[in-house]
Amino acid sequence: MSKPKLATCSLAGCFGCHMSLLDIDERILELVELFDLDRSPLDDKKAFDSPVEVGFVEGGCANEHNVRVLHDFRKHCKVLIAVGACAINGGVPALRNPIGLRECLETTYAGGTPDADHFVPYDADLPLLLDRVYPAHEVVRIDYFLPGCPPSADAIWEGLKELLAGRTPGLPYQLLKYD
Repeated sequence: MSKPKLATCSLAGCFGCHMSLLDIDERILELVELFDLDRSPLDDKKAFDSPVEVGFVEGGCANEHNVRVLHDFRKHCKVLIAVGACAINGGVPALRNPIGLRECLETTYAGGTPDADHFVPYDADLPLLLDRVYPAHEVVRIDYFLPGCPPSADAIWEGLKELLAGRTPGLPYQLLKYD
């Protein structure tokens, strides 16, 4: 019998949730016995070959590329987990939301000065920024949320084990506290 597949992606965030996944240390050997890793930055696989049982999404949607990736994950993942503060509420990238996109770009690239040498760059190969950073659940249906910034390795491990066992992840308070 084949193992269930796990896919992961990182959108607008810091990759800290993937680092917590790697922080499960020697349990990574157990993880590879439980799941086959599919599309993920950890294996540099960029496309799905078939549906997967569990999708692990970190980061919010700050640009059109993030939205496309998230929709692709929803389409291919039976269960989709929003992992970490950025996926759940926009996190640090969403600090730009109250400012407005134009002001944010002008301040960032022109330093707030009318100097003709400063301009907001544009390149057709760069994904267009959205008007604000959106949490994952505002873009697609999310099945489970794993909070933290980032969630601990133990919380990620327990959540994945519960899902694999066919149970709804219900993590004890000790794994959900924030230091």
